[in-house]
Amino acid sequence: MLAPILALALAASPGPLSVVKTADTEVQKVLQAPDASTAKLAARADEFVDFVELAKRAMGTEWAKLNKKQQDDFSQTMKGLLRASYAQKAVNDGRGANGAKVEYGEEKIEGNEAVVNTRLLVKQDVYPVVYKLYRPEAKSTWRIYDVVTDEVSLVSTYSDSFRKVIGQKGFEGLLQTLKDKKESLEKQNAETSAAAEKK
Repeated sequence: MLAPILALALAASPGPLSVVKTADTEVQKVLQAPDASTAKLAARADEFVDFVELAKRAMGTEWAKLNKKQQDDFSQTMKGLLRASYAQKAVNDGRGANGAKVEYGEEKIEGNEAVVNTRLLVKQDVYPVVYKLYRPEAKSTWRIYDVVTDEVSLVSTYSDSFRKVIGQKGFEGLLQTLKDKKESLEKQNAETSAAAEKK
């Protein structure tokens, strides 16, 4: 009788708090490695972050108006933009081990939505960081789709920006704007990496 119950318990996906802790640990491993790179960091982040869900929520009601190809194109562009925006900065800033520590609070689960509260301690400063996670169904793996730092949500920030651009240029204009931004950041990152290698 116990065997099936034990098997179910072992097969259960990690809870939201466990996912956030693991994501933080794995990202720090990449950042502290001598060969840290945006590609390695991005590959590891892909395991824990749901970029499609992030893009979908940032687009709000506009998402349902897009066809499958447009949704896929937008999600991939957002993924590339976030990689270029945050991965390079994390690699540049993360190697120096700035003494930051993370305190984990409780996880709060409502259906297939979850919130994990944490605090980032850097010297004398404390920064509240909230992770929002989602799973399509009860048996699915929890994945992060939003990060709220000092009450500023990544999804909400992008959503406000998207609405303005769509109002001025439409969806295709927004998509092109994001692609141009992504390419510009990727070029800057490549130049920064090349300069660092010469030192």
